[in-house]
Amino acid sequence: MHKEKIVLVGNGMAGVRCIEEIIKNEPERYSITIFGSEKHVNYNRILLSSVIQGETSINDIFIHPFEWYQHNNIQLFTGETVVHIDTNIQSVSTDKARKVTYDKLILATGSNPFILPIPGSNKEGVLTLRTIEDCQKILIHSNKYKKAVVIGGGLLGLEAARGLLHLGMEVKVVHLSHSIMERQLDTTASKYLQKELENQGISFLLKKETNYIVGEDRVEKVVFKDGTEIEADIVIMAAGVRPNCKLAKENGILTNRGIIVNDLMETNIPNIYAIGECAEHRGTVYGIVKPLYEQGEVLAKHICGKPTKGFRGSVLSTKLKISSVDVFSAGDLNEKPFSQTLTLFDELDQVYKKFVFQHNKIVGAVLYGDISDHTRLLDMIVKKTDFTETEKALLLDSSNENKSSITEMSHSSIVCNCNNVTKETIMQAVTLKSLSNVEEVKQCTRASSSCGGCKSLVEELLTYMNSDDFSEDILPQAMCSCTTLTEDEVVEEIQNRGLKSIAEVMAVLDWKKKEGCQTCFAALNYYLVMIHLDYEQSESTIYVNEMMNATVQEDGTYSIVPQMYGGMTNGKQLRRIADVAEKYQVSTIMMTADQRIQLRGIRKESLINICKDLNMKLMPFQGNNFASITAYEDDDDCHAEKVKLLNFSIQLEKNVEFLMTPYRMEIGVAPYKHNRSCFASKDIKIIKQDDSWEIYISGNEGKNRIEELLTAAQPDDEALSILCAFFQYYRETARYTERTLKWAERIGFIHIREVLFDQELRRTLLQRLADDKLKIKKMESLHA
Repeated sequence: MHKEKIVLVGNGMAGVRCIEEIIKNEPERYSITIFGSEKHVNYNRILLSSVIQGETSINDIFIHPFEWYQHNNIQLFTGETVVHIDTNIQSVSTDKARKVTYDKLILATGSNPFILPIPGSNKEGVLTLRTIEDCQKILIHSNKYKKAVVIGGGLLGLEAARGLLHLGMEVKVVHLSHSIMERQLDTTASKYLQKELENQGISFLLKKETNYIVGEDRVEKVVFKDGTEIEADIVIMAAGVRPNCKLAKENGILTNRGIIVNDLMETNIPNIYAIGECAEHRGTVYGIVKPLYEQGEVLAKHICGKPTKGFRGSVLSTKLKISSVDVFSAGDLNEKPFSQTLTLFDELDQVYKKFVFQHNKIVGAVLYGDISDHTRLLDMIVKKTDFTETEKALLLDSSNENKSSITEMSHSSIVCNCNNVTKETIMQAVTLKSLSNVEEVKQCTRASSSCGGCKSLVEELLTYMNSDDFSEDILPQAMCSCTTLTEDEVVEEIQNRGLKSIAEVMAVLDWKKKEGCQTCFAALNYYLVMIHLDYEQSESTIYVNEMMNATVQEDGTYSIVPQMYGGMTNGKQLRRIADVAEKYQVSTIMMTADQRIQLRGIRKESLINICKDLNMKLMPFQGNNFASITAYEDDDDCHAEKVKLLNFSIQLEKNVEFLMTPYRMEIGVAPYKHNRSCFASKDIKIIKQDDSWEIYISGNEGKNRIEELLTAAQPDDEALSILCAFFQYYRETARYTERTLKWAERIGFIHIREVLFDQELRRTLLQRLADDKLKIKKMESLHA
């Protein structure tokens, strides 16, 4: 079979990760060729500074051996550089006169270290730290020379300086700015960091601009523009990197700072893509690994014909890789007029924390000295988590009893941010494959395989899992004791085999108890309703039509709840309800929590006549469905605003009433200034904010109540459209009895938003919801 040809230019981390994802998606579709200018196989460039710091070896940073390329039928050319692209016949040529054609070309050419354009920069002893060869040169020079100058006080410069210090050299860091790591840290954290590194033996020369380098054949001195100078045996250029887009620029591919790409990582030339440090997306060039891996995953899906919404950008974060120095920053640290900043100075324990909030959502953080919470913080910044004033204050507490622990993290929390590995993924891998150490976890899940910043968290998780305190459910559970299959497996079998009834499911799938149990009977009933449009659900309540939906009570009598949209009624309805209650001697009349009237103590023989006399829709008061929507008002709201709030609630309720759900769904609608505590128990909270509607997914996560903003929408019909599509997607993809927050965390908030904002997918969901409503109408006609 003819295979399409993929050529990857660049054997680095981003490009090879993309190839991994392509192989995972379509293992037999493509013939793959990779060119790498370096002579090595794929390795972890991030850990080069750890090599010169003595924390790891060069052999330990290789990601894939040659055998991996052979096993996956990848043709690898190392030490060979692509120098030309013929976009007409779709081929590339190398510096070794090799010519290879392609169907898809991926440029992952990375970046080059920025060498200051000053006299003497080409002298022997002027080095960079970008490749394995650079690392080896530094190790060799450190054995012979003792005075090192690092130009650049950013992340790479400081890590290189600490490595040179470890190698026994006298180290001076030269930096143009007034503070080190000024792009990632604020002034306070920068000063703390500088003081700690000075205590370790590194000297700093700030606000210094290098003029030229002095020496015969090799470097001897560094001279600054203010006339001062320092002696140097070696100089490490660590003043930043520049995207390597030379190949693209010379062959008609559009570039700016980097190779310009769209959300699908496409360049302006058909069938040519760019990812990694060479790519410029929406004006941003990324130099950290997480977004580069995300780009690779997006491109792999696109090339393999899988659905993807594309790359939308990423939250930037930094963690300094220097032992005994704990520094972390993430997000937007710029203080704006509408932002709120909280800071903590703990001089005794040398701890500094700074958090930036916008509209009660955390958008940025700096941690120095105590970064134990950095993984959870980054997760909250990405999710734009809402904070109360009390929760904000708790972030500043650095006492041991209030530090975040792996035990408090939810299963969906991210442990390894670089590779997007969750706590649940690691726990399942450890259990199923009997993993016992971090290295085995890394090989199996990729956690801690990139920057290594999460290694301590993985170690903590392993220790916790081996302790007597560990009691969390890890593996997917069987639906019930009647079967060994999980719910997901049962649903897959129903779909694949076209099973149409509960009895058929139990017979074909070898149910242990042929009659089933309460748990599986209810779950199967729900799944069959959702899968088959013509399936008629079992009657867990007495259901004739929307005019008769009664729930049995413990004493054998029944209760009914007449529908009153938005909790509104009128005198005619009230008189009718009162007349029916007196006529049939209804023993109890009460108000429900969602502003409806409930009639209790009804004898079964009276039900049909009561429903006829009431002539009102009856809401299911129990069971897995949409509860009556509760609308909250404020007394000082104007009449028009109250009417708008009420109308929105009524329209929404009419769209979803009588539909089954995986778990009973409670919804509240309120104005923005309303006291939200009154509807704290709601699964969905809809807040009226000026002309838009803010939609929150809510629920409990451990001890805390969580609210995740799904979106803000306007006008009303757009908000209703998003909500109805959201409800249908929940109904179709959630497990039976799985609440909205757990479901959203499991499949991902970002994924949900992508589905809802895709107009075609939203239309499809709304049509399926309409079909389900129509099915209910047909049932009414059959039973009428």
